[in-house]
Amino acid sequence: MATKLYDKLVRDLIPSIIERDGKTCKTRTANKAEKVGYLLDKIGEESEELRSSLSEEEMADLLEVIYSLEEELGMDKKKVEAIRLEKKEKRGGFTKGIVLLQVDD
Repeated sequence: MATKLYDKLVRDLIPSIIERDGKTCKTRTANKAEKVGYLLDKIGEESEELRSSLSEEEMADLLEVIYSLEEELGMDKKKVEAIRLEKKEKRGGFTKGIVLLQVDD
């Protein structure tokens, strides 16, 4: 029997899915402070997966992690969205693909 070590946050139903497939797993529940760190790590992981595939599925995974982090930090979704829109209005979005190369004083 091969053992793989992970130490990463997974979706809530993953342990059940693993067991349904005839495997066993060990899990633990992260405390609040750990959970934020694991979610931040997960953003990096999902971002890399999105970079590799550029798929809607990976975009959905990244959004799920962001929404979970938003909830864990007690942030209001409507307020975050309002701030996003305000910043977009004042500073623009990223639609034009502008790459800043240099600023001279």
